[in-house]
Amino acid sequence: MKKNLYTVFALLLLFVFSCSKSSNTDIDSDTNQPIDKPASFKAIGDSANDLLSNDKFDKLKLEIGYVKDFRPTATTIADLVEFLKEYTFKEIIEITYLELDSPNKETLKLQEVADLETKNRTAFNQGKTLAVYIYFSDAPSDDDEPEADLVTLGAVYRNTSMVIYESTIINLAAKSTRISTGTVETATLLHEFGHLFGLVNIGSDMVNPHEGVTTDEVSGEEIGNKHCNQDGCLMRAELEFGAGMRKMITAKNGQVPDYDTECLLDLKANGGR
Repeated sequence: MKKNLYTVFALLLLFVFSCSKSSNTDIDSDTNQPIDKPASFKAIGDSANDLLSNDKFDKLKLEIGYVKDFRPTATTIADLVEFLKEYTFKEIIEITYLELDSPNKETLKLQEVADLETKNRTAFNQGKTLAVYIYFSDAPSDDDEPEADLVTLGAVYRNTSMVIYESTIINLAAKSTRISTGTVETATLLHEFGHLFGLVNIGSDMVNPHEGVTTDEVSGEEIGNKHCNQDGCLMRAELEFGAGMRKMITAKNGQVPDYDTECLLDLKANGGR
């Protein structure tokens, strides 16, 4: 397989560390509170405990940026809020929507997604509020290999940032009568939030070993793939890609998979419910 999960993830981490950070702290003119922009430009998993626990932040603000006609369904967002309240201690969750112009790209590199966030994101940590930015794209990932049925549904690239390739999700759901756009949206969102929660082994330490492996294309050695190796788990590696998502949801009779016991132990150990 041309696509190597570990290599892709390592590149994402490298990208995160190379991102430029704001050197100034802005002040909100309405509340006179500082807006902590640099805190949103850290490595994947760095805010896992902040998301799961209420030690530093007791409110979560989700800013959903979307291209017109690619806004997520209301049911998907309701499912996301229910999920967050089930696995984190955040009881106050605010949703804001930001309709954005299309970048008019056939595909989007992850760096281009990050550049769009830098241009458009308005929600950042403030006081006891932790902010997360989710971009619903009208263009697929530049890494897709549609001829091999390898299409990316979503990705995290910073500690509080993710992209959902909505056009890819819509196309995937349209190919099957057994899965819906909303179900694929929800499964993708929850999977990517798992990475923001530090799963697997990227910010939330493993209580017991359960990280999957892949073969490094250069060395030929088996290395961790930052996903769960337990059957049926929401954090299985294949859930990030079209064929795997379709197969797993179909096997679950159209239902979104859940965390397995090992992932739940990791979340609880790092401050989750």
